[in-house]
Amino acid sequence: MAPRKTLLAPIHFIFSLLQKRSTVSIWLYEQLAFRIEGKIRGFDEFMNLVVDDAVEVRLATKTEEEKRRPLGQILLKGDNVSLIQAV
Repeated sequence: MAPRKTLLAPIHFIFSLLQKRSTVSIWLYEQLAFRIEGKIRGFDEFMNLVVDDAVEVRLATKTEEEKRRPLGQILLKGDNVSLIQAV
């Protein structure tokens, strides 16, 4: 018999990333040119995120290389979050 698959609620996924202190890449809503990387320090039910060691990553284009700008600790409003990916 195959093992049963269970659904993982988004809030539990974010909590597991927080517990593991995983570095994450956060894709922003309607901002295709850059992403935020860092470690999730905290969050709430609206998916507002406190991110430690945040870095703004401007993605490479045909004419420019990838650029990284350190931001430190930031509060990212949940409305801006499209995707959270462990790096």
